[in-house]
Amino acid sequence: MRNLTPTEIVHELDGYIVGQAAAKRAVAVALRNRYRRIHMEKSLREEFIPKNILMMGPTGVGKTEIARRLSKLVRAPFVKVEASKFTEVGYVGRDVESIVRDLAEAAVHMVHEEMLAAVQERAAAQAEEELLAALMPTRKRPQPQNAIEALLSGQQQPPPDTTTPEEKEDLAMRRADLKGQLAAGQLEDQSITIEVSEMSRPMEIMPGSGMEINLGDMLGGMMPKKTRRRTLTVAQARPVLQAAAAERMVDKEAANAEALSRAANDGIVFIDEIDKIAGGGSRHGGPDVSREGVQRDILPIVEGCTVSTKYGPIKTDHVLFIAAGAFHVSRPEDLIPELQGRFPVRVELESLTVDDFVRILTNTQQALLKQYQALLKVDNVNLTFSKDGVLALAKAAFEANESAENLGARRLHGMVEELLEDIAFHAGGDHPVVKLKVDAAYVRAHLKAESRDTKKYIL
Repeated sequence: MRNLTPTEIVHELDGYIVGQAAAKRAVAVALRNRYRRIHMEKSLREEFIPKNILMMGPTGVGKTEIARRLSKLVRAPFVKVEASKFTEVGYVGRDVESIVRDLAEAAVHMVHEEMLAAVQERAAAQAEEELLAALMPTRKRPQPQNAIEALLSGQQQPPPDTTTPEEKEDLAMRRADLKGQLAAGQLEDQSITIEVSEMSRPMEIMPGSGMEINLGDMLGGMMPKKTRRRTLTVAQARPVLQAAAAERMVDKEAANAEALSRAANDGIVFIDEIDKIAGGGSRHGGPDVSREGVQRDILPIVEGCTVSTKYGPIKTDHVLFIAAGAFHVSRPEDLIPELQGRFPVRVELESLTVDDFVRILTNTQQALLKQYQALLKVDNVNLTFSKDGVLALAKAAFEANESAENLGARRLHGMVEELLEDIAFHAGGDHPVVKLKVDAAYVRAHLKAESRDTKKYIL
């Protein structure tokens, strides 16, 4: 995990999320506390538990984005789940323990990708050797694939090498010549036949349990691996051979162990829509009967327990849980007291202002208008936005949120699509470069008064 101070974390988040200073400070402190915990005395280290965070605020103001960017910032395993997708044990729906299994999958994928990246140079060299072997095949006596075949064939040692010195010299010259042609890219279109190993698929022990068994891994080298012959060009075979070589170089047991450790100590779980399970069956009745049951099922995961996954057990004591909800109808106090106590840090995210919309449109790392400028540039449209045009668009989005449902920054996506619909439809790339400036007059002419349009939906 990267060693960043809370100030540095907030600065990094400012590049992607506008405003919401309180929420950024809370997650920055929570993240820094993980680094501090590592350097505590061992006796205190295990006792210190993360202070989970509850975010409250309308949709589209940055709750999910803060957690997602935070995990990317420090390369931590991250999983986002929706509380409304889970049901109490005994009801049809997802089991809450699948949250931890999803986190384990995310961690394994992350560590596996990192280890693959670390061996790419060696794998590329191995792939080149295999390409050379495929380009200049030599006659060989078939070798047994494992100990069982060797025993059955009675072959105890490899046959003696009968190649003469002249043949060896000729082979070396041919190999050097082919290696030079291969490095120069002169053989990219030549067809070769390679053997590709087929991976055995694991079988699930119990459906929905997440526990799987791989017979191929259990039997190890006792059973021959299935291979399949493919005829490809050199250019097509190179990435296939390199990927296979990289997979062989990765120690899967070490990768899984590292992934479990990282998930348990650095993992971040974002539970969205937690307000949807607030309030028990006694209040709502009917189909909402399992809401309190879901909370009680989530509680041991958040409190800290051990969950079995196909990679091994994971303790959730030091996983950081960030819950979020709009809480329009319910309140945090409607959650069961035990669950409330496991989210001691509460932050309220504010609704976006006109200035916030302007900054979202122009000043963030992946600003929306920058995306559309790059998108339409593909079809020879040079799009620019004047300051008054951006301000007019921001005001329109703010007024629409005020007069109808508050969608936060998500309101901008539909409005920008509507604003640029004519341009996007008629641009085809088969015309000279067209320069178009979007100003306030253009916004007023091409953007409907959404506040008036949406009133017909309000009863």
